Amino acid sequence: MKAPIQLRNDPLLLKGAPGSPYTRKMLAILRYRHIPYSLLVAGSTRLEGMPKPKVELLPTFFLPNDSGKLEALTDSTPLLRRFESLYPGPKVQPADLVLRFIDSLLEDYADEWLTKCMFHYRWHFAEDIAKSGNILPRWRNFMASDDLAAEHERQFSDRQINRLHFVGSNESTWGVIEQSYKNFLVVMEAHLKQYPFLMGSRPGAADFASYGQLTQLAYFDPTPSAITLQFAPRVYAWVALVEDLSGLAPKETDWLNSVNLPESLLCILKEVARTYQPLMLANARALIANEDTVHTIIDDKQWIQNTFTYQGKCLRWLREEYASLSSSDKASVNDILEQTSLTALIHEAL
Repeated sequence: MKAPIQLRNDPLLLKGAPGSPYTRKMLAILRYRHIPYSLLVAGSTRLEGMPKPKVELLPTFFLPNDSGKLEALTDSTPLLRRFESLYPGPKVQPADLVLRFIDSLLEDYADEWLTKCMFHYRWHFAEDIAKSGNILPRWRNFMASDDLAAEHERQFSDRQINRLHFVGSNESTWGVIEQSYKNFLVVMEAHLKQYPFLMGSRPGAADFASYGQLTQLAYFDPTPSAITLQFAPRVYAWVALVEDLSGLAPKETDWLNSVNLPESLLCILKEVARTYQPLMLANARALIANEDTVHTIIDDKQWIQNTFTYQGKCLRWLREEYASLSSSDKASVNDILEQTSLTALIHEAL
């Protein structure tokens, strides 16, 4: 018998963890949009027999395919877009397609650049390593014996530290990463003096993506948390508020006006141009050339990291979203890109 298709009012099933910024991103979206869900933690008997994703990442959603059979999906960006069309309630993508493109760009910056800051701080500094190694494995099994927990801590920490070079944290890039986080805090703090969210008086996908990374950077990991408090107390407070926006009742007029974006948001986009843009372009070129390593210059400093196939897809998706715009919307986006030195991201030949 064909399995029943999951109804819209059935709770979404997902596996996640508090230390996963993408889990926190999606949970906050589900709360805000009043989408019922059931969060399954590691060790839950409900995970027995569940399908496995192609790559083990968090969060993992278990959703029916066209035949009604459950499949495991992990990519937060296409998932939130899928939920936009499936569920009623407040949307996280602006109706204005120009503003939606800017939202998509900032969401990707948080997902693909701020996560470098998160991973670097967590596994580079001794105090942060100690806390993460001690707590993160216990979220998977907090009833483990002390001896087993100590062994899990050692194995988990060693594995993550050895992955630092894959995300771009190495001797040549440490300074760029740390300065970029401080720069982001400064411009985000300035924006929050005028608006409660990146997208105005209601949150967009970019807000939830930024929030997800900041749950770790601002709240969990000691070193970036102290930096956040020093440079951006509003940002620190903002993270706690975005945790649960289920009581927000947004209006369409709460979005920013794409015709006249505030200077504070343009400053954030200029920071995106300084760091994320050169990396995404260099990574795309390295992928086309079948090279294993990305070499570029960010902030007048050498940047070296492994190529990322997924980040190549992200750039392609952004360019496809731009290509789908009308001529007038493209002209508006082009004006914003030119103001913020982001023209190359969309228009430079690879």
